[in-house]
Amino acid sequence: MFTGIVEELGEVVYLTDAGGDSAVIAVRGPVVTTDARHGDSISVNGVCLTVIDNVDGVFTADVMGESLRRSSLGVLAPGSQVNLERAATVGSRLGGHLVQGHVDGVGRVVAREPADEWEVLRFSLPPELSRYVVEKGSITVDGVSLTVMAVTADTFDVGLIPTTLKLTVLGAKSVGDPVNLEVDVIAKYVEKMLGERS
Repeated sequence: MFTGIVEELGEVVYLTDAGGDSAVIAVRGPVVTTDARHGDSISVNGVCLTVIDNVDGVFTADVMGESLRRSSLGVLAPGSQVNLERAATVGSRLGGHLVQGHVDGVGRVVAREPADEWEVLRFSLPPELSRYVVEKGSITVDGVSLTVMAVTADTFDVGLIPTTLKLTVLGAKSVGDPVNLEVDVIAKYVEKMLGERS
């Protein structure tokens, strides 16, 4: 479980095909690797990955085919920057919202509207996710917990403060770039429970 508060910008060292519909990724992240051990979880652009090795500030993780198909991890290349966050611990502050690191779909940057100190970004919203996204609700974009400013049937807007623009990959995204989306898991559980009662 994560909070959607990015700890650092990491850098992809390599992403290699491991055969059998899977890959191995290596990411440089001096902050998140300080206490990372085999089996720990680290969110990479919103995808929960399990550490298999950690050497000199670089951790490696296996990436299943399911994760490659349902996220944008497959388009990463050596040198790509990625948002990194270690799993939350019991008693840690919940600065964002409950984030599982289970990507629900991939959207794309539709527009950027700069202002004096912040920007509004508009993202495409896959039709199967639109029912879970509400104005003033939470959504995770590339691992960043954000508040929805506006939503339509196929887009949503978020506002990015200077800190988010500077310290996450969202600051460098261009129109057309893919992003990983995770909707609020509570909404999905509520829908399932209400559907079973009807």
